[in-house]
Amino acid sequence: MTKITEIETFVVDARWRPWQFVAVRTSDGITGYGEMSDGRNPYGIVGAITDMEPILIGADPLAVEARYWDMYRLARQSPGGIAAKAIAGVELALWDIKGKALGVPVYSLFGGPTRERQMIYWSHCGSSRARSYDQILWHDGSEWVVGAPPLRTMDDVIALGEEVREKGFHALKTNIVFPGEPTGVYGPGWGGTANIDRNAVPALLRHIPEYIGALKQGAGPDVQIALDLNFNCTPLVARQICQSLEHLEMMWVEIDMYDPEALADVRRQTSVPITSGENLYTIRDYRPYFEHRSMDNVMIDVPWQGFARSRDVALLAESYELNCAPHNYYSHLATMHALHLCATVPNVRIMEIDIDDVPWKDDLGGGALEIVDGHLALPTKPGWGIDFDEDVARKMVWEKGRGPGFTANRR
Repeated sequence: MTKITEIETFVVDARWRPWQFVAVRTSDGITGYGEMSDGRNPYGIVGAITDMEPILIGADPLAVEARYWDMYRLARQSPGGIAAKAIAGVELALWDIKGKALGVPVYSLFGGPTRERQMIYWSHCGSSRARSYDQILWHDGSEWVVGAPPLRTMDDVIALGEEVREKGFHALKTNIVFPGEPTGVYGPGWGGTANIDRNAVPALLRHIPEYIGALKQGAGPDVQIALDLNFNCTPLVARQICQSLEHLEMMWVEIDMYDPEALADVRRQTSVPITSGENLYTIRDYRPYFEHRSMDNVMIDVPWQGFARSRDVALLAESYELNCAPHNYYSHLATMHALHLCATVPNVRIMEIDIDDVPWKDDLGGGALEIVDGHLALPTKPGWGIDFDEDVARKMVWEKGRGPGFTANRR
C-alpha cells in the first residue's frame, strides 16, 4: 500500500504577503503540493501541519476523505482559521498525489471539466502599485518589484484602467486607493490606531466614486469594476459607500462581515451587487449567509477550504441560485486550485488573479501562465497541472518574526 513518508512545508516571501506551501511525499515516489497561504499567521499554519504529522505519516494518501476527517477530528475544538488552512493545504496536496497516481487532472476526479477556459479578473489592481510606492521592501535600486510605476495622480489611475483594457481583461478589482506622494491604501480594519472604529469621514465618501470613476474612464464601459472593502467598514459605512457607487455599474462591492443579517441589511439597501465569503469555512459557515440572502456572489478561498469542501460550498450556493467567485491572490499553484474548482461546478461568476506581483512568481510555479483574452485555459497535465519548484521556495524565505504581511497604508 502506498504510504505518506514525509511532509515538508515552505514559507515564501512574496513581499507584501507570505505564501505557504506543503509537499507530501509518498513511498511510490510521488510528491503532491498544496497551497494554504495566509498573510498574517504563516508560521502558525505550517506549525499546525507539523502537529498533524503523527496521524499522517504512514497513512494512505489516496484515501483523501479519510485523511481529511482524521485532521478535522484532531482540530475539532478549533476547526476554523489556522487549523482549517493547515488541513486544506494537506488535502490539496493529497488530491495532487491522487491525480498524478492515476495520470489525470484533479478536476477529472470530480467529474470535470465543465468548461474549457475560465474568465479571470485583475485583482488588487492599483492596490499593489500603491503599496509598492512607499514600502522600501518593494524597491530594488531603480526598479519597482512589481514592474510598474506608483499611482501619483488620477491621470495615473485613468492610465491603469486603459492598461487593463489593452491587456485584454474584462474585469478588475481594486481597494480604496489614494493616489499621491506617498500613495495610500485605506485599511483601518487591518491594524493601527487610526480609525479603529471604522467610521467614514465625508472626504472618504467623496473620494471613492472619484477613484472608481477614474478607473472606469480609462477602462471603458465594457470592463467591469469591483471594489473590495474587506473588513474596513461597519454596515452603515458599507451601505453609504455602495450607495455612492450605484451610478457606476459596479460588478460588485466586496464586504467581509461576520454577521449575516447585518450584511443582508446592506444588500437590501443598495442596487450594487454584494460579494462576500472569503473568510468563511465549510457549508456550516456559509449556510446562514445563504439563508439570509446576504450576498449576490459567493467568494470561496480554495487554499483555506480545501478542494472537496470548496466544491461543497459551490454546489450548496447553486441550490440557492448563487454563483461563486474563487478567491485567489496567491501563487500559480493556488491559481490552479481555483481553476480546477471552476472546472467541476456549473455556477462560476468569475475568478480572481493578481497580475502585479513579485518577479519570481513564474519561477516558483514552473513558468508564466498564458492569459488569452482575459481567460485561462484548463491545464491537462496530471494533478494540479503545474510544476512547483522547491529550490525557489527554499531560496525566497519569509523570515520569522517579520510581522504581518498585509498592512495597508491608512489615509
